[in-house]
Amino acid sequence: MMKEFTRRQPLGFSLLELLIVITVLGVILFFAFPNIIRVRSDSEKALAKARAETLNLAAAAYFQAVGPTAALSAWDGSDEQRYLLLTPYIAFPATSLSTFLPSSDYDINFNSSQPHRVKAQLLGPSSTAIPY
Repeated sequence: MMKEFTRRQPLGFSLLELLIVITVLGVILFFAFPNIIRVRSDSEKALAKARAETLNLAAAAYFQAVGPTAALSAWDGSDEQRYLLLTPYIAFPATSLSTFLPSSDYDINFNSSQPHRVKAQLLGPSSTAIPY
């Protein structure tokens, strides 16, 4: 009796199939990568705004608790020293102002004369003011 010849299916992928899949993935990543970077920078900016608003609320609470005269006399110093005055009024404070802000690209400048009435200025990358 004669055996019937059947063609076996290959067990793996061909080189052409692998190249097509790699090319498609490369095209998808090419278009998706800039959006991923933009989303990350937007989220850092939103976090910086939220943290700046937290500092403004903490300053208002500090001035209300201590009193304007005593608070203004203790308000002299650097922004790091001012941050330490505000830490009791922040729910989850970091150890320093630089670690409280999302990255080293952001900075905050407290108003030296009326911090309980004028918002602190939030500075972003390249020291541009960010309105919030």
